[in-house]
Amino acid sequence: MEIPPKARRVARKLLGPRAARYVRRLLRRRVHDVDWYLSLFAGRQGLEIGGPSDAFGDEGPIPVYRVLRSLDNCLFSNQTIWAGQTEEGKHFKFNSLRPSGYQFVLEGTELRKIPDSSYDCVLSSHTLEHIANPLLALAEWKRISRKDGIILLLLPHKDRTFDWRRPATNLAHMIEDRNRGTKEDDLTHLEEILTLHDLRKDKAAGSLEHFRSRCMDNYQYRAMHHHVFDTSTAVEMLDYAGFQLLRVDLLKPCHIILVCQECDHTPENATFLAQDAEYRRHSPFPSDRPSAKLSRV
Repeated sequence: MEIPPKARRVARKLLGPRAARYVRRLLRRRVHDVDWYLSLFAGRQGLEIGGPSDAFGDEGPIPVYRVLRSLDNCLFSNQTIWAGQTEEGKHFKFNSLRPSGYQFVLEGTELRKIPDSSYDCVLSSHTLEHIANPLLALAEWKRISRKDGIILLLLPHKDRTFDWRRPATNLAHMIEDRNRGTKEDDLTHLEEILTLHDLRKDKAAGSLEHFRSRCMDNYQYRAMHHHVFDTSTAVEMLDYAGFQLLRVDLLKPCHIILVCQECDHTPENATFLAQDAEYRRHSPFPSDRPSAKLSRV
């Protein structure tokens, strides 16, 4: 349950800031069996793509920041609409109890400054949909992961976002992007986005004219969702990329949460790919359910 801003202000006034924070912690959504996540990531050295992310903080649904040994970060530019102005260097602050990590300024698809097998884990929260070539990005994340390294990936489920009118992107399209070397200046999906993006659910995008202008200059802003995911397409993508899936969780309002592992053999993901996979039966998102007729492009 989300707490409306007015209720937050009343709580702070009546209870004081410390008590208000405690109430928020009690009411926030958190992934089932969060201890499993904390145990898996405890003591690991990680790289985040596009952080810092509220999802991994102490009040987020997967609060793994506090158990990591260290965490570096990667942003595509010195200036982003999410993080503002930043420079490379050891100043990435992700948790008050942990030393700052190194801030890289690199494309998520071209981590050329980072040697092979550098990290125990890679974290990404709602960034892969902003990358025009997701399989290329995943290949890089796999390259920099140590043997049996873990990927924690959060994606927005189309059913509960401004993308709900758009069809889920199928694996064949993502393979085509990889094969033709799609770059971040790609505008293949522009017309679809301008036609089907629900601006009523995206107040921050402003008017249609402002949204169109921002999309046309997406190489600078990276706000456009190139690809649209439901849980099935996300699972298929990770299987094709050669990751062993460990867990799939689905959390309102719109989170697809996937945990997978780097492996040097063909992954065995049949239980996740099956039409009767457990996540389908319990998904809060209609298009995931076994009876749904899934739409693909």
